[in-house]
Amino acid sequence: MNPAEAYILKQEEPYKSILLQLQTIIEAVAPDCELLYKWRIPFYYANGIPLCFLNQSKDYVDLAFWHFDKMEKFTEHFVDANRKSIRSLRYTSVEQIDDEVIVYVLQKQLEINTNPFTLILKPKRSKT
Repeated sequence: MNPAEAYILKQEEPYKSILLQLQTIIEAVAPDCELLYKWRIPFYYANGIPLCFLNQSKDYVDLAFWHFDKMEKFTEHFVDANRKSIRSLRYTSVEQIDDEVIVYVLQKQLEINTNPFTLILKPKRSKT
């Protein structure tokens, strides 16, 4: 079992069920994506580019994305949590999960297909 799957399965309820439901939706929309364990949380990569990540924190689960500025619909569902470049869909129960919102956001992220880290990392200065 890969560490990202272990992360999901070791969570307490209701977080484990939320994470499993989100995992199912992500993998249905992006069947070729790769589930990796980065920075101690599950990340999904599509074509070598970060698509989204899952994080259980406090009393909720975040499904987090980049490229929020390109979203044309469902922006009212996102939480910024004082983050500059990431927005998330936040859930405290499986019943809150709206497949239509997640499918739209994932499809939009796949369409954008730009590595978010190249957009937010500052270029290194040369030593001249």
